[in-house]
Amino acid sequence: MNRMSRRRILGALAVGAGAAPILAACGETQIVTQEVVKVVTQEVPVERVVTQIVEKERVVEVEKPVEVEVVKEVPVVQEKVVTQIVEKETIVEKVVTAAPMDPGSLTIYSGRSESLVDPIIRQFADATGINVGVKYAKTGELAATLLEEGDASPADVFFAQDPGGLGSVESLLSPLPDEVIGGVPAWARSGKGLWTGISGRARVVVYNTDRLTEADLPDDLWGFVDPAWKGRIGIPPTNSSFQTMVTGMRSVWGEDKTKEWLSGLMANEPGIYPKNTPIVAAAGAGEVDVGLVNHYYLYRFLAEEGDAFAARNYHLPAGGPGSLVMVAGAGILKSSENKEQATKFLDFALSTVGQQYFAGQTFEYPLVEGVKIQRLLTPLADIDKPSIPLDQLSDLKGTQALLREAGALA
Repeated sequence: MNRMSRRRILGALAVGAGAAPILAACGETQIVTQEVVKVVTQEVPVERVVTQIVEKERVVEVEKPVEVEVVKEVPVVQEKVVTQIVEKETIVEKVVTAAPMDPGSLTIYSGRSESLVDPIIRQFADATGINVGVKYAKTGELAATLLEEGDASPADVFFAQDPGGLGSVESLLSPLPDEVIGGVPAWARSGKGLWTGISGRARVVVYNTDRLTEADLPDDLWGFVDPAWKGRIGIPPTNSSFQTMVTGMRSVWGEDKTKEWLSGLMANEPGIYPKNTPIVAAAGAGEVDVGLVNHYYLYRFLAEEGDAFAARNYHLPAGGPGSLVMVAGAGILKSSENKEQATKFLDFALSTVGQQYFAGQTFEYPLVEGVKIQRLLTPLADIDKPSIPLDQLSDLKGTQALLREAGALA
């Protein structure tokens, strides 16, 4: 055997010896793992980031030929490499914080004094986030301003001290939703649905308890034209509630009797005051013996000074215009661009929270069921109030002319 043949035999033997390992290696599947990460962004209106991992497996077979030199009859074996690709899909939920909705703004023209209604207006603003601006003045002045401004008025709500002020601007008011005013008694709101009462106020005679008892007082307003009352009476002729009472007097007594009453009253040289509060203070101090006011002012003095305060209210037993029960009320302007906010305000004022404020803090009569009156108040059912539709109390201009004629107004 020559050297070349021997080398070939040895080479063949070498190949034969290595064939088994080669076959073994080629018979196994090699797993090669690759990660493919996909990031998918979704916008979701949530307050936290949530990352969700979704694993998906996809097997891709890749054949790789492996050349093997075959000596003699060794079969050719190809290595098959299977690469397993694992795709990882990462879903990132992007946090999108939506900008808070603007609650809007509201402008109120208030004929009610700031000391009485500012707390409930602030409470409404805090509860709703609505930016509330308030213009305070006398009801008559604001009514005149609204009529002058017309559709250009910045006001959204007219919050008046009495129905007379509201009635004088009815042409500027928008009908109110039934769901807002449905719980208010018919006598306490506009028959046309243009305004609603928010709280009730009764006309009374406040008197000094050191000088008088109820037995010394007349049964109705006509009694105060008696010369015996000269220099002893306090009145607020510029006050809209007083003017509304005189408007009611015109409705019940007629023009002539009302003129006669005003002439007799002015002949008794009454003390002239700008509003109700100083009249109650004057009655308590003995500066006047009696005053014609709304009922609730007295209770503010009693709350601050106690039972020693020397004045009390008197409800005229014969009724008539001196026992008129009025309402402080509100309406929404047709020209308002914030009717949604305005409606929310009326709804709040007529809610249990709003009504409880007027009953407990300002000593007025609530107008919705389920709210108790202050324990010192005379129940409305016990007051002999005249049956005057509040819609008939709107002619303040006619009343003011009559007061000027009698010398009560300049």
